[in-house]
Amino acid sequence: MTAPFSSRITRLPCAFDPEKGAEALAHVPEAPADLSDLLQGAAGSSPHMADLMRREGAWLAEALAGSPEAAFEALFDADIPEDQKPVMVHLRQQKARLALLTGLADLAGVWSLGEVTGALTRFADHASDVALKTALRREIRRGKLPGQTEDDLATAGGLAVLAMGKMGAGELNYSSDIDLICLFDETRFEVDDYAEARTSFIRAVRAMTQILSERTADGYVFRSDLRLRPDASVTPVAISMEAAERYYESFGRTWERAAFIKARACAGDIAAGEKFIKTLRPFIWRRHLDYAAIQDAQDMRLRIREHKGLHQAPSHLGHDLKLGRGGIREIEFFTQTRQLIAGGRDESLRDPTTVGGLACLAAKGWVSEADAATLTDDYRAHREAEHRVQMVADQQTHLLPDSEEDFARLAALAGRDARDYATEITERLTRVHELTDVFFAPDGTAPPAEETPFDGEEVVARWSGYPALRSPRAVKIFERVWPGLSKRLAAATHPDEALSNFDGFLKGLPAGVQLFSLFEANPQLLDLVVDIVDTAPALGRHLARNAQVFDAVLGGQFFADWPGQAALLAELTGKLTALDDYEKKLDLTRIWTREWMFRIGVHHLRGLIGAAESGQHYADLAGAVVRGLWPEVVAHFAEKHGAPPGRGAAVLAMGSLGAERLNAGSDLDLIVIYDGAGAESSDGPRPLATRPYFARLTQAMVTALSAPTSEGRLYEVDMRLRPSGRQGPVATALESFKTYQSEEAWTWEHLALTRARVVVGEASLAADIEAFRRDLLARDRDRAKVLADVAEMRARLQAAKPGAGGLDPKAGPGRLQDLDLLAQTATLLAGSTARQPGDQLAQVAPVFAISEADQTRLAEAARLFWRAQAVLRLIRGGDQVEVSGQGASGFLLRKSGQSSLEALEAEIDAQAAWGDGLISKVLGSTGGSG
Repeated sequence: MTAPFSSRITRLPCAFDPEKGAEALAHVPEAPADLSDLLQGAAGSSPHMADLMRREGAWLAEALAGSPEAAFEALFDADIPEDQKPVMVHLRQQKARLALLTGLADLAGVWSLGEVTGALTRFADHASDVALKTALRREIRRGKLPGQTEDDLATAGGLAVLAMGKMGAGELNYSSDIDLICLFDETRFEVDDYAEARTSFIRAVRAMTQILSERTADGYVFRSDLRLRPDASVTPVAISMEAAERYYESFGRTWERAAFIKARACAGDIAAGEKFIKTLRPFIWRRHLDYAAIQDAQDMRLRIREHKGLHQAPSHLGHDLKLGRGGIREIEFFTQTRQLIAGGRDESLRDPTTVGGLACLAAKGWVSEADAATLTDDYRAHREAEHRVQMVADQQTHLLPDSEEDFARLAALAGRDARDYATEITERLTRVHELTDVFFAPDGTAPPAEETPFDGEEVVARWSGYPALRSPRAVKIFERVWPGLSKRLAAATHPDEALSNFDGFLKGLPAGVQLFSLFEANPQLLDLVVDIVDTAPALGRHLARNAQVFDAVLGGQFFADWPGQAALLAELTGKLTALDDYEKKLDLTRIWTREWMFRIGVHHLRGLIGAAESGQHYADLAGAVVRGLWPEVVAHFAEKHGAPPGRGAAVLAMGSLGAERLNAGSDLDLIVIYDGAGAESSDGPRPLATRPYFARLTQAMVTALSAPTSEGRLYEVDMRLRPSGRQGPVATALESFKTYQSEEAWTWEHLALTRARVVVGEASLAADIEAFRRDLLARDRDRAKVLADVAEMRARLQAAKPGAGGLDPKAGPGRLQDLDLLAQTATLLAGSTARQPGDQLAQVAPVFAISEADQTRLAEAARLFWRAQAVLRLIRGGDQVEVSGQGASGFLLRKSGQSSLEALEAEIDAQAAWGDGLISKVLGSTGGSG
């Protein structure tokens, strides 16, 4: 804005001492008449403002004639001396003028709180930069900074100053000190020069601090605090970035992570400072929801209160507006702790400002909009009161006056009635304390073992030996969680069984602090845990190994509708694009996939989707993973060996992935087909001939999917369906693939091709592969030979994998695997391009001329078998078919529509026997169409 100061006044201070106000006003010659009330009120209630008017009255009169913005910008236009003493005088004069301008703009409501703190912060940046470069200029001129000239002053010779705390966030208060960390880029110096450069930087930082902080006849610029640097009690005031990074990676604490939320490069080598902060992102922002930060913040709050003796109830007299109950720090801790919890997963929550952070948290549902609005208003009011406390005597204090008389002075400076202002401050402090205190870790202890509400003392007694409960901190948090957990276990249909399954979950946890903190902050998750371990022990074991998947539950969209493969691919691609390191991309993909796998399993478990939907969802997820990883693998491989020759390659999904129906434990059947288009080799730093190029690229893709990293593996990959199986090359040339399928392939390989689907690859190559598949399937074939081959293959399968019988829905005559074989045979004989199991099974009636009733029963049997298979793979894992426990049994029976396990087994046996008879009959038939 460019409007003059006087036209923008919205409030006025009152003169606590009118005579002193009038005396100070006399030092502002030719001050605009319509500003006399403002000036007299400010000086009459603030000795500090009165002193500034006496010193800078002439400048103030000129500044107030125009806009405050113009007066502020003029502070930066003045010529800056080069030597230290003149610089000290210059900066102190400019700071006095800044204090006058911002103080009056604040008191009169001409500038908002953000504009006031922003102006103070911008000048602090400027002063820090000037002071640093003044000090470095002296070092360079004396030849003390090796290899650096005055041309290097623009980047301060590689020394970066990081603004922390309020300065970092652009929130400096009226009489704030400034928290700085000074780091230098050691890579700018030869090894032999390192010690000399380090010593020179230390001297320069000390000189910078003297320029800013030393009190002279002209005052001071900013009190500077360098104690937030790594291990400040034993390290010098300037350290190398490499040393700082090692410290944070090895020893960094939660309070240091919170401090770096607001960190900002403010002076010196800005680019180097920003680069350093970027390297610390993994330290500041954890990949998983970090609920242990709540206890850390609570401990810090209590230590501060204990150290400062700040346990008294909120009051308008003598209360600490910053550190006391309901004060500014409570709101900052509340905001920063929630940011630490979730900011690692959601970059939109990383706003360095308190008000901005609250708004982001509310937008993402981490804080209610009402609470965020209340805390925002109270924070601003607290900060304005803090400014007035500091304006009285230019002291870095946050203590409200301890007498009614002095409080009356403060109220006058705020332009408020003393009694109303006292009531408002007390109510605000109380409200903030009540809102924030409930968030932090509550007190609580576990009931003694004899009070366990079911027969589980023996189980509970062995928990102290589990890895998750070895640390005292984990035990303490679990003791607070246990009452709610034990009640939920006791409420299960079979409590002892639920406790036993939870015992298996707890035993598998490698650590407990983070997860128990998560449960404490989100008790509703205990319902989900008990449900999972009671119903699906395999999913519970997965959960124990990968407890961070709970992050997804709290993300807000966990129970939303399925997004589909396109949206999944877009999300994964966005996350991968944001990373530079290939190994980190593989780890991220594993974390991301686990969360979605867990979501599908929970949705199935909770009855939100059925077996058919779960099969499609697992396939969508696998498809997104293959499509998302393939370009990353190709790009990484190309860095060494060049871009793929010719048209590149395509990944062909076979089996269940091709049919788009997977279960919780499915592996991926894949074939890679390439077209070198006549190219003999790749063109890169280490070129490869075309055939080995694609063979090694295929191996790299298999590794990306199946190799265990620090985050585990994604999928098992099976490539035995490629031409010639294990004996054939892992990647197949397009023409070789066509020739093999046309002239050499066995019938079973054509059956497999009925479910083949290109997942990812060069578009024209993918189109050619699909066109060939369609052409091949449409060709005339010898029906009798096909049926004979299938009958022989069926016999071999049943001999090799006869099945367990009973509840096994997959292996054995007439069961799911047998029905799939029948469906693929019908599809092949029909020349159909159908891929999905239901569509293929629909070909049986026209191909084998079975009745409509038999076709309907086939479909019903297939649905029963798939429902049972999907549930068993979720609750048991592997190929196990034994079902123990009422929770698991109940889930299986609900999904299969049967009343008991005996009834389900009888139904599976009956459908399998009928299906076996039908399949044997039609495979022995040579009549009908083909």
